[in-house]
Amino acid sequence: MSEKDDLNNADYNADSIKILKGLDAVRKRPGMYIGDTSDGSGLHHMVFEVLDNAIDESLAGHCNDIKVIIHADNSITVTDNGRGIPTDIKEDDEFKRSAAEIVMTELHAGGKFDQNSYKVSGGLHGVGASVVNALSEWLEVTVAFNGNLYRMSFSQGGSKISKLENLGKTNKTGSTVWFKPDEKIFSKATFDIELINERAQESAFLLKGIKISVRDEKTNKTEIYHYDNG
Repeated sequence: MSEKDDLNNADYNADSIKILKGLDAVRKRPGMYIGDTSDGSGLHHMVFEVLDNAIDESLAGHCNDIKVIIHADNSITVTDNGRGIPTDIKEDDEFKRSAAEIVMTELHAGGKFDQNSYKVSGGLHGVGASVVNALSEWLEVTVAFNGNLYRMSFSQGGSKISKLENLGKTNKTGSTVWFKPDEKIFSKATFDIELINERAQESAFLLKGIKISVRDEKTNKTEIYHYDNG
């Protein structure tokens, strides 16, 4: 064994094995979760991940209206009129957090692993809203659930700013996710409106009766996709 091999072996030991916990793993190796972060594909995967969650509500028979807004600051809002992310406390959770917080901050957490919640899921093989949160400069989720409106905000990397806040009563249901991709992660952080429109139209083609609108605030132009017979 050479002197070089001796040095390499000395440097490589148990301390060299790092354990990344929670969303840190996503930020360290984003390509494992969303693909390329430099060519725009990973960036748009973020949008499609949130859009797929809304579409799954439609597949489950609880949503017929989805709105996507590309804001002037290059943030994105996706709103649906589905059931809303559950906001009650998950009692078997170590920290007694709301289900909404868990969905937004824990990998592999969601209702799609329970066949009683989603019989069919187009987003079952996706990475989840928590990955979108991890790779955002900031994210805000607003949920209308069980007659109340709730809001929760996160800073860079999915760090919780505050607990889920009850904003008051509402007669609506649904979820709104508003996020801005982190430019420290994405070297190309500008959305392609045509690519988003294409995905929205394809989804509307497949889902009978759903309406998906895409608005670009930069051009003040809105496209609406709706097909009665799918």
